[in-house]
Amino acid sequence: MGLSRLDPLPPPPLEPDRDEARRLAEQELQRAEYDIAQPTPIDLLAQAIGDAIDALFGVQAPSGLGAVLLVAAVLAIVGLIVIAFVIWGRPRAVARSQAAPALLFGDRDERDAAALRTDAERAATAGAWDEAIALRFRALARSALERGAVDLGPGATVQAFARRAGAVFPAHAADVDAAADIFDDVRYLRRPATPDSYALLARLDEALLRERPATEAVAR
Repeated sequence: MGLSRLDPLPPPPLEPDRDEARRLAEQELQRAEYDIAQPTPIDLLAQAIGDAIDALFGVQAPSGLGAVLLVAAVLAIVGLIVIAFVIWGRPRAVARSQAAPALLFGDRDERDAAALRTDAERAATAGAWDEAIALRFRALARSALERGAVDLGPGATVQAFARRAGAVFPAHAADVDAAADIFDDVRYLRRPATPDSYALLARLDEALLRERPATEAVAR
């Protein structure tokens, strides 16, 4: 027996079947609100930078920071590292390059202070006092250069070195002047060296090794 026009229609099913549910879900996800909610490439970059900061420093980046602020933070850290290298790294590299000039008091000599001391002691043991004096004073000067206590320009004289060394080692200024005179006497005036003059240079060299310079890289 068929339904009459006055009979009510049957209610729609309460639960859609599988195909109908998939269709309804696809329609829902196509709405504009869901497109807006998707993360943008900038959002993904910000998240990646935040994760990197967290991994490196153990600090969780605040969720409210935007990508620009996070990038700026990373650049600031890199900038600080570069500045630290420029301030503390480069002067030391420059000092090392200046510590061993090829010419020292008019003669080419690339030995470091330790090698010059060894050769000076060998000459003194052999009684070659003139050579021992020249080598020990060069060792003294080379040591001051290697430590960055004194900065000598090209063609600097022994007396110029003595003035600068005396300024940074004021307690030994008189002995440095005396050592410079001994070197000049032996090297240029051809006056014979003595064991006592060599002993003075050796004591001064050892004393300056233990002394802390008053200032660094003094140039006058």
